[in-house]
Amino acid sequence: MKLLVIGSGGREHALAWKLARSPRVSQVFVAPGNGGTAAEEGVQNLPVTEIATLVEFARREDIALTVVGPEAPLSAGVVNAFRKAGLRIFGPDKAAAQLESSKDFAKQFMVRHGIPTARYQTYTDAAAAHAYLDAQGAPIVIKADGLAAGKGVVVAQTLAEAHAAVDAMLAGNALGKAGARVVIEECLAGEEASFIVMVDGKHVLPLASSQDHKRLQDNDVGPNTGGMGAYSPAPVVTPELHARIMREIILPTIAGMAQDGLPYTGFLYAGVMLDGAGNPKVLEFNCRLGDPEAQPLLMRLKSDLLDLLEAALDGRLDQVEAQWDRRVALAVVLAAAGYPEHPRKGDEIGGLPAPQEDAHVFHAGTRREDGRLLTAGGRVLAVTALGDSVRMAQKRAYELAQGIHFSGMQYRRDIGWRALKRPV
Repeated sequence: MKLLVIGSGGREHALAWKLARSPRVSQVFVAPGNGGTAAEEGVQNLPVTEIATLVEFARREDIALTVVGPEAPLSAGVVNAFRKAGLRIFGPDKAAAQLESSKDFAKQFMVRHGIPTARYQTYTDAAAAHAYLDAQGAPIVIKADGLAAGKGVVVAQTLAEAHAAVDAMLAGNALGKAGARVVIEECLAGEEASFIVMVDGKHVLPLASSQDHKRLQDNDVGPNTGGMGAYSPAPVVTPELHARIMREIILPTIAGMAQDGLPYTGFLYAGVMLDGAGNPKVLEFNCRLGDPEAQPLLMRLKSDLLDLLEAALDGRLDQVEAQWDRRVALAVVLAAAGYPEHPRKGDEIGGLPAPQEDAHVFHAGTRREDGRLLTAGGRVLAVTALGDSVRMAQKRAYELAQGIHFSGMQYRRDIGWRALKRPV
């Protein structure tokens, strides 16, 4: 059968790679794809982003199932359009996707349904926002209400930083419509984990635990990014904590969405902060697989992803289990010069390793031109490797990363440090 993956990032490359390995799949199309999906066996790029054109293509090519990778098409209603055309597609509809596309919607929802999260206030007026900041003090978190491609969150350590962020979003229009409303939250301290599940509207299938690294530089310093690396499993998510997150966050979210008339189908990602006492609170929801968490998760997934997606679309996730490789998978993101503020594009990439069983280089911001592979975005590649321990997976990923080169390439040297410092 033929499948379609919508998107162009590292998450979409990982999805296409995994789906192409299913014995029942003859072809995976990726719209629009990237330089890596263009060369992946069993995968073909489709240079289309317009929803109506994608619907027509899926009809014409008899696409059995479509998976939506990124948040923008979800918030634009791609799932609504496919469902209206009678096409099978995995992802939340436009209304349910507000869990990610509007921070204010998500916060109101969590408060209404008793889901633990940080205290907050929402503002459209800069003067009122500044007054609130002065009353609260720092550190404090300022978030653009709308989608801002991973750039809409400022963790301000000082009041000066906080005021500057509010001015940039509300007065300076730095993020356009996404920042026309801001959510100001208390700053939660602790360790963050990525808790990702599949949902069929009623039932939930948890995926393996994972943890990413948001800050640009080693030792978690520098600006926030979309993610500089990730690993799975995450030792911080103990069996007891897993059960608690399901009980206090995931299941109430799915029940609450159904109760509000917004039944949720798709991947759901809860970014969870664990405080010093181990209590979980939701930092944010994403209506998709994480990136770069998707890369190590899909490397470890032994089950046929197509089987899981079909179970989700048929409403029978309660009847399936996901099987996982016992090994650790770790991904190191190689980013472009100037990332995250002003990533440079057009640098030639060399030194990519040949495909291998225990490692894969997933592409994000790449394109092919005249036989050359060039950078085309901020996060360029995610070098992902399996190992019998965090240290062995880390060693393997960094060995491969050090052979890759492009001008201005930057990456963290400490992906997995939290897992390595935990007592055994």
